[in-house]
Amino acid sequence: MSYERIHEAHYLALALRALREDIGTGDITADACVEPDKIGSGHIVAKQELVLCGVEVAETVFRKTDREFTFPKARKDKDLLQPGETILEVRGKANYMLKAERTALNFMQHLSGIATVTRQYVQAIAGTHALVIDTRKTTPGMRALEKYAVRCGGGHNHRFGLFDGALIKENHIRACGDIAHAIQAVRGRAHHLMQIEVEVRDFDELDQALAAKADVVMLDNFSVEDATRAVAHINGRAKAEISGNINLQTIRSYAETGVDLISVGRITHSAPSVDISMLFD
Repeated sequence: MSYERIHEAHYLALALRALREDIGTGDITADACVEPDKIGSGHIVAKQELVLCGVEVAETVFRKTDREFTFPKARKDKDLLQPGETILEVRGKANYMLKAERTALNFMQHLSGIATVTRQYVQAIAGTHALVIDTRKTTPGMRALEKYAVRCGGGHNHRFGLFDGALIKENHIRACGDIAHAIQAVRGRAHHLMQIEVEVRDFDELDQALAAKADVVMLDNFSVEDATRAVAHINGRAKAEISGNINLQTIRSYAETGVDLISVGRITHSAPSVDISMLFD
């Protein structure tokens, strides 16, 4: 998924399910406190520095409760916001605004959290050759949104799923017998444009992968010193990816080994939601 924007088809059903989950048969509090036709406005505000992601998703959430909502002011995904800045101004029926508020905020807080953390990792390796990439460690059902958030933070996407990239891991190798046979088996099924990546745990497996002409080798849990040796040993014969327990304290050292790609699961599975709130006018 290399496109810059996320398309409604990837989140519409998810947004509708989230609204049904929250509203159910009706909002007891809003329906009791607010007249159905009362018009109001509100501002969604950043309460910390963040990279914005999920504005269009939030707008869709509001409009699925009432299509008459308007948004007189809206920032764009990828914008860097400071505390106190308005993300989105919302105008429409107050009753429906209150119904949609939490679901809209949940999407933006989660996606902006991923974009914000990704930006921290990207900044940490600025000036090196390496790229920060994500993994398949995503929230079930939200992968398209979460990988979009990674791109908003300046990161890059690994394969989207099992169907669009070949990655031979330890259990595949065990099931197939050895690395050479696994690569041969996958190459027999992959189309001519697809690269084949192999996860290796030591230098013996690295040599097997190189001998079988893997396109990419994933250095799994290599130390910085071993990664440096491995990149020199590969010597351009394949792309080199490092993976395993990468964090903000270590990523720069790994980037400086000369690897091409650094996969970081925590930018999707462990990114904290950012602090965003809606102020009702």
